[in-house]
Amino acid sequence: MASSFIPINKPIMGDEEVEAVKQVIASGILTDWRPQGGPMNRRFEECFASFIGVRYAVAVSSGSAALHAALLAAGVKPGDEVIVPAFTFPATANMVLMAGAKPVFADISTETYNIDLESVKKLISARTKAIIPVHLYGLPADMDPVMELAEEHGLMVIEDAAQAHGAKYKGRYTGTLGHMACFSFYPSKIISTGEGGMVTTNDEELALKLRSIRTHGQVKGFDSKILGHNYRMPEIEAAIGLVQMKRLPGFLEARRRNAKLLTEGLSDLDELKLPVEPPGLNHCWYLYTVRLTKRQYLRDLIVKRLNQAGIGAAIYYETPVPLLPLYSRLRRRSTYLNAIVASRSVFQLPVHPGVSEEQALNITKEVKKALT
Repeated sequence: MASSFIPINKPIMGDEEVEAVKQVIASGILTDWRPQGGPMNRRFEECFASFIGVRYAVAVSSGSAALHAALLAAGVKPGDEVIVPAFTFPATANMVLMAGAKPVFADISTETYNIDLESVKKLISARTKAIIPVHLYGLPADMDPVMELAEEHGLMVIEDAAQAHGAKYKGRYTGTLGHMACFSFYPSKIISTGEGGMVTTNDEELALKLRSIRTHGQVKGFDSKILGHNYRMPEIEAAIGLVQMKRLPGFLEARRRNAKLLTEGLSDLDELKLPVEPPGLNHCWYLYTVRLTKRQYLRDLIVKRLNQAGIGAAIYYETPVPLLPLYSRLRRRSTYLNAIVASRSVFQLPVHPGVSEEQALNITKEVKKALT
């Protein structure tokens, strides 16, 4: 493996994040059990909400915690069903199980890899409580039709925006489109706090519920009124998040530059389907996803060759969620052929801000070499 290996993603931090952590440690306020959170949490929440243009943001301990808290705030309970995409990271469906409900798997589009509306329509039942569209790889799902369908059937919509910080749908940022939205700050994400997550909403009642849920359902203290958890974000993470928010516009610009270079360098390959950016949608390029349209059986070998050449190509995701061992006990009433096709043919290339223009050009050369 090459010594200068380019990972699929990496957190980019510097002296400013280090200084922010030192200041929190010196303050002695490392966390706050109260529903409103500590001072750094509040500043981070205000900054994040202001950036995307939403009324409320609630910081939590992880993207998974964000999803679980949102489901609890939405009133999802045992016996309910929640429609999720069959092709995504399993946390989306796992948190439905954690809420005691049943995930029902919709198929995806092989153009965008996002949830397919026609598939969703077929799955709505009397037990359906919510829909969780995922903005996969950083491309927004087509939200207007989803919201119209949800309104027609009285359903909650929770955006899974874990991979979509700074992506836009018809001029609006992801995180402002559904009843609630969930972000992740895991080290691979567009911005990182180490671990951490955020739930956004324009609904004051939901925001109050979320703040209570993240600290054991408390309202004033030692007065748990609803079921909650310890989903608090430590003050150190919130301080890092504040610095990362300053870097976010630059991160997005660098990712778009690198994605453009990859598209220009790979556009002459008829064997690869390159990622799309439909009119009105702004990708944030969390991952640059290509799909083999021929010789799909070579996908794993191509990824191995790229890794040997020092390029951290990866496969997100090798198995549709309903085919994972955890979900073998669920009775299925849906088909997800496109999810299966994607799982057998997609792979991802690095476009994060740590990738230089020279490296981006080299990635295209190595992809062509691997394909031959």
